[in-house]
Order: sequence, then structure tokens, then C-alpha cells
Amino acid sequence: MILIVDSGATKSDWIALNPDGSEFFATQTLGLSPEVLTQQVIEDRLANNFEISKHRQKVTELHFYGAGCGTDRMKRFLTTIFKNFFPKAKVDVKEDTYAAIYATTEIGKQGIVCILGTGSNCSYYDGHQPFQKVTSLGYILMDDASGNYFGRKLLRDLYFHKIPQDLAIRFAKEYDLEADTIKEHLYKQPNPNTYLATFARFIIENKEHSYCKGVIMKGLQQFVNNYIMQFELATKVPCHFVGSIAYFLKDELEQVLHNNDLVMGNVLRRPIEGLVQFHKNTL
Repeated sequence: MILIVDSGATKSDWIALNPDGSEFFATQTLGLSPEVLTQQVIEDRLANNFEISKHRQKVTELHFYGAGCGTDRMKRFLTTIFKNFFPKAKVDVKEDTYAAIYATTEIGKQGIVCILGTGSNCSYYDGHQPFQKVTSLGYILMDDASGNYFGRKLLRDLYFHKIPQDLAIRFAKEYDLEADTIKEHLYKQPNPNTYLATFARFIIENKEHSYCKGVIMKGLQQFVNNYIMQFELATKVPCHFVGSIAYFLKDELEQVLHNNDLVMGNVLRRPIEGLVQFHKNTL
């Protein structure tokens, strides 16, 4: 059995294939980002999923594409956990950039491949391998235009009294915005980046409000400036995107790209379907 996993910071999509390429099962777990989770939390999330736990002895190959897997240390950390949990499996851990590439581009075709979900990232794909000029320092310092970026912006502006009153009242009705609650999630609970990203839904649902529109456009432009425009050929190749932020803000994203003489390529909410097809082609 072959297991293919696309893991963001919020959730992970799992699809198991039989040797002939037919689907055996599909399931989800919470995200398995090694940068913000302990070994015990990751192991618990695996063990608590019925399908994964039930069939773990049958897995012969595990192809895991995950947020936070851009360094050798994080890859080794996850590989050790997976080899213990799937004792018969050959384990291959790659960062989620590869999932985005395999899902949105064709082998041999050049492009800029971006992730805009709970976190954010950007690579140049030369048709054979990805290149990055910026090493991510995680959600606190980077992740421009991501879900946690917009969530952090909303909370800061709320507490600095920069959100218009009508919007602030609406915001307070939908979320628990007590300072103690926020600090508990940010400093004592796991997945603070995912917690921040939960607030992005509010800015998307109210994107026609002048405040939200301004925050969205500024954030997307910041992503273009810091991530996409680092590549000399950025205006010569299509820009592909995966992730919920890119998917739900596609119109705004297209406008920002147009303003910067960039060409929008494929936009996918989740890359798992493209990943599965990629691996089927290699069977």
C-alpha cells in the first residue's frame, strides 16, 4: 500500500493507493507541522485516526509532503516518527513546496509556485527542481499574506483600536477576543499559527469592507514584493498557487498580480488530487 500525504499546518489529507493505483482509503488528520508540534502530539494524531492506525502494517511506501519540512533536521525528525509508526514502509519526507509543484505544473514547464494557506512560501521551478532564495523563519517572522498573517493583523489592529467600530463589533460577536483567551492559545496551546489563521475567515467573509480590502491588498502586495519578485524571471513565467487563502481571495490575488505585470497560472485549494495523479503516473 502506498500512502500519499499533503500536510499543511491546519490539516493533513491522506490517500492510500493499492499497488494497481486504485484508491484504498482517504482520510484527514490535523496538521503535522514538525516546527510547532512535539513528537508525542504527532504520534497521537496518527494513532487516533482509525484508518491510518488500522492499516499501518500494510504501508510499504509513505510519501509525505508537509509544511515545516524545509530543513534536514525537521525531515529526520518526522522520518523517525513515521518509520516507527509504519514499520514496513519506505519513508520519503519533502516540504509542501513539492506538493504544490507536482499538483500545479507539468514536468519540464517553468513557473513560480506559491503556497498561501495557513502559512506561505514561494519557489521557482525550472521544470525539474525548485529553487528558493529565502529561507523561512516560520510564522512569527514571515508567512506574508498567509492565514496566520491576516489573523495576526486583525488581532493587533483590534487591540490597537485601528479596526472601524462597526467591523470590531461584528468581529467580537463571532470570536472570543478576550486577552486571556488569546494569550492562552498563543503561548500555552499547540499550533498557535493555526489558531491565528482561524481569524482569516473573518477577513475573507468581509472582504468588501474597506478596512478588510485594504488589509488584503496590502498583504498580497507584500507577498509579491518579498517572495515572487525575488526571482528574475517572475514576469516571464506563470505564477501558480495552492492554499485556502489563494483560493478564496483569487480575484484580489489576480488583481495584485496584474498590477505587477505577473501572470496567474493554476490556483488550487488543496494539492492532494494532483499529488495522487503524479504518483499514479510513476507506478
